[in-house]
Amino acid sequence: MLLLVMTSTPVLADVKDIRVWQSPDNTRLVFDLSEPHEHKIFQLSNPERVVIDLADTQLLKAIDQIDLSNTWVEGIRSGKRGKGDLRIVLDMQQRLSPRSFPLPPNKKYPYHRLVVDLEKTSVSKAVAEPLKRSDSDTGSHKARDIIIAIDAGHGGEDPGAIGPRGTFEKHVVLKIAKELERLFKQEPGFAPFMVRTGDYYIGLRSRTQKAREANADFFVSIHADAFKHPSASGSSVFVLSERGATSETARWLADKENDADLIGGVSLEGREDHLAMTLLDLSMTAKRESSVQIGSKILGRMKHVSKLHKRQVEEAGFAVLKAPDMPALLVETGFISNPGEERKLGTDAYRKKMARAIFDGVRDYFKRYPPRGTLIAAGQAGQSTFHTYTIRRGDTLSGIAVKNGVAVADLRRANDLKDDQIRIGQTLRIPKT
Repeated sequence: MLLLVMTSTPVLADVKDIRVWQSPDNTRLVFDLSEPHEHKIFQLSNPERVVIDLADTQLLKAIDQIDLSNTWVEGIRSGKRGKGDLRIVLDMQQRLSPRSFPLPPNKKYPYHRLVVDLEKTSVSKAVAEPLKRSDSDTGSHKARDIIIAIDAGHGGEDPGAIGPRGTFEKHVVLKIAKELERLFKQEPGFAPFMVRTGDYYIGLRSRTQKAREANADFFVSIHADAFKHPSASGSSVFVLSERGATSETARWLADKENDADLIGGVSLEGREDHLAMTLLDLSMTAKRESSVQIGSKILGRMKHVSKLHKRQVEEAGFAVLKAPDMPALLVETGFISNPGEERKLGTDAYRKKMARAIFDGVRDYFKRYPPRGTLIAAGQAGQSTFHTYTIRRGDTLSGIAVKNGVAVADLRRANDLKDDQIRIGQTLRIPKT
């Protein structure tokens, strides 16, 4: 196979650096170039090799300084061809399909990049295929865990926001995500699915696609972003907006996150057309209410860990939240651009508290509203600990508590009531004594 890509007339260029990233699906090499440049890429067998030729190019990076540990590339060699062409040979552990594309300069990378992805021909799924979500699977013999997709933002070529002390957002959020995974693994009835397990980049739409392939019931993307003013502080929870952002900060953060594909490196081929995206947006409205409710639960827990940037769930057009068949939230655990919050996010104790707050909020929601066919739903159906009562004229919360032999505090807790206010026609869950 021979691929010929990029510009028309070759010009003298320097390869300033070569970085290598390994994900479960592919090995990615990123070449930093001083100029946009034409290249050829092809494969050789017995043994397996991938060859990259760049015309009139010199390599400034020492080849022995390139870290190939834990990748599918066994070795890398370089040499000169003809008068000044550069040939780079990758010695491979197995046969992979090469794909390459150029990226123009941007704010984070002020030079041209050549991205080479070495992909498995048939990518095996990272997790065993879980049971399909089904409203008809109510029997305990078919019951399944509630699947929580945990997405650590950024990764690999895209560091995310960088704090004043040099803390990378991608490292902080992966540690929070792994702690959240640990908590859900220990909770009966729940199964976590990690969208990103290491330091590599995944495209924004690929993140929700991976969650859908895992049949996730809920998708949460974890971030610790930056704002143009270092004084900005506090945690936030975002749901996908139907119209526009609810604040200037929300709009700013969404624009920055949606630029991640240009930083991390995603080919622009095969983008959805306008009609497809419009239909996708329409299909997501059914899950927004659930997303807002889960977000409110998380905020209720996070306020005991950190200051809240906003006390209500905010809305913005985050591309990563466009998941049509599951509730989805983006959690900003703080502003890494704020020196004080950068210090907190750099500590293991604070990250664990933040993960616990997210865990408690998600668990509280799904314990009360478990999807049909899950173990938690089956357990509640088999031995319900509640009965219901519809409020009539003249009822008071204390009076209902006395009639049913329960404490007022238990009634509030069972119905998420902040005070004793009730309304006619409202249905209350009454704990069984």
